[in-house]
Amino acid sequence: MAAGPLVFDRSLLRARRLRAQGLGPSTFLIDRVADELGDRLAAVLRRFERAVDLGTPTDAVRRVLAASGKVGAFIAADPLAGVASFALSRSQGRAEALAVAADEEALPFRDGSLDLVVSALALEFVNDLPGTLVQIRRALKPDGLLLAALAGGDTLTELRQAFAGAEAEIEDGISPRVAPFADVRELGALLQRAGFALPVTDVDRLTVRYASPIALMHDLRRMGATNALVERRRRPLKRALLRRMVEIYGERFSDPDGRIRATFEIVWLSGWAPHASQQKPLAPGSARQRLADALGVKERPAGEKAGR
Repeated sequence: MAAGPLVFDRSLLRARRLRAQGLGPSTFLIDRVADELGDRLAAVLRRFERAVDLGTPTDAVRRVLAASGKVGAFIAADPLAGVASFALSRSQGRAEALAVAADEEALPFRDGSLDLVVSALALEFVNDLPGTLVQIRRALKPDGLLLAALAGGDTLTELRQAFAGAEAEIEDGISPRVAPFADVRELGALLQRAGFALPVTDVDRLTVRYASPIALMHDLRRMGATNALVERRRRPLKRALLRRMVEIYGERFSDPDGRIRATFEIVWLSGWAPHASQQKPLAPGSARQRLADALGVKERPAGEKAGR
């Protein structure tokens, strides 16, 4: 159970994902992220004998791992997964895989048992992300790698602003309708707090155009990504509020051809379980050459201004 406040209704999230599967899922975003994850993994010059795909809502990352040639065996850990295993033939140059039902907030893996953990568009919906990162770091062997992609703070900022503007006009206050995702600086700090070595974060921003805000909302439903906040307003959405939201969205975030823009910000995290072989920062005062000499400039005492 999460140690901090409950932000997301995890059972509702699972129900929304199941509904998305029945509707025919929209997979363009997760497919893009999976392809990028494959490219990033290809740049790592080593093989990972045991890997986990943690919570990724489709099999896109699993397919990338299976075809990468960099993974010996992997586990697809997902709250909706069945316990039955499935095998991908080694004779075809692919990995062996096992699907297990596991929640991102309570990992079932022994300490030091994994070489690689990957996750795509799942960890942003964890209530206790610091705790989950600590569990991942503990499950990794020394010099094991975490590579994950999460929705960042500017994701769906247009929809968030449009709903807030409409509710300010029509309702008696503003309610949370779009999840509050973390920004890249916060996520980088969480990696360090969790004990990862060589933490790296960067951002990929994608702008998708839709015919209308309603089309965007239909796509979010088919992603299983509609509002699952614990503090969400339970009353049905009023037609007047929805109509005003659509108007505000179009006024502020449409292109000359009438199509509206939606931002998806993807924050990439990578970090290594500490190991003695990893590079470490030099101790203060251990430099053998002054910075001024390396740059070929004259060193000035602190407070002295450069001449004009």
